[in-house]
Amino acid sequence: MVADRRASWLKGVLDLLVLSCLVDGESYGYEIAKKLDDAGLGHIRGGTLYPVLNRLETAGLVQAEFRAAERGPGRRYYELTAEGRASLTEEGESWMIFHRTVQNTLAGAGVETLPPSTSRS
Repeated sequence: MVADRRASWLKGVLDLLVLSCLVDGESYGYEIAKKLDDAGLGHIRGGTLYPVLNRLETAGLVQAEFRAAERGPGRRYYELTAEGRASLTEEGESWMIFHRTVQNTLAGAGVETLPPSTSRS
């Protein structure tokens, strides 16, 4: 049940998290999924990630380029557009306001809140 709830929360913010993975430069799907996993968000399957990347590309928030590899399959690299950067800033600020509101509401109900850098295993 907790995993289902967590997946639902992640679905609501995954576009924003994917954009944040591209803030330092271009990347490809596997590398984006690894960044999200390393951040503690769990394994994001390709069947979840690639539709997000396609949606972001269609919306003009990222641009993609396929590059052939010398060995192995080629990769599709994704990069933030100026519109994507602006969206990340705007939506990121909105998310942080929402997050603080939820955190304050839960704290008011006596739910222990943790600092942002703290996680429970």
